[in-house]
Amino acid sequence: MNNRRCNTISTRPGSQAVADRTAHPSFHFLAHLPLAMVLLVILTLLLGGPARAGAAAAAPATAATASAPAPAPAATAPAAPDGTAVVAPVAAPGAAPASPAPAATLDGRIQDIKTEALELNRDLMVLEEELLFPANTQVAVFVSLDVGKLFGLDSVQVKLDDKEVANYLYTPAEVESLHRGGVQRLYLGNLRSGQHELVAFFVGKGPHERDYRRATTVKFDKGADPKYIELQIKDSTGKLQPEFSVKVWQ
Repeated sequence: MNNRRCNTISTRPGSQAVADRTAHPSFHFLAHLPLAMVLLVILTLLLGGPARAGAAAAAPATAATASAPAPAPAATAPAAPDGTAVVAPVAAPGAAPASPAPAATLDGRIQDIKTEALELNRDLMVLEEELLFPANTQVAVFVSLDVGKLFGLDSVQVKLDDKEVANYLYTPAEVESLHRGGVQRLYLGNLRSGQHELVAFFVGKGPHERDYRRATTVKFDKGADPKYIELQIKDSTGKLQPEFSVKVWQ
């Protein structure tokens, strides 16, 4: 009976494959199970192994992807006129934007530089006068106009010791400045110590728009101090004539 059963099992289709598999130590327990269950176990082992291996391999990759920081979105720029997309440059992380200098601060700095330049120019002029015209030889001639309604000034000529040192032609704007109280320095030069003579000639329009030319003379002594001489033009209401005088400042 046993031999017949063994022969029957050996002749059943697929029994040789089952016998070969049960011969392996890992499948020794399959000999006691029905054939359908054996096939089910084999299929489960064959199909479940690769699936578990793939899941195990995918798990680390998923964790690494989740831990990695998300990339920053790329900056977009307007499209070019021809339709070509233009990619705007992305600023480096942590770079501080450049802040332009305030316009008010720049204007203030420019004004400061202009003021310093004017002060420097004034100091240079004073230094030049001190070097070129020392106090012990300096002489200066000024022109002033008091009222001046009876005389329209055109020009002034100055001679020192019969030598012409100044000849100035005035513009209407300069005459208007003299009418408002301005004083013009007409001449600055050097004279040695001693006695000197100054002659001034005034040319312009007198009463009734007539050509007018008058002269005035003054003698003065030059010492160790600077000498300042003022040429004054005044109106004489009693004579209805302009008057020309010279004043030497001590």
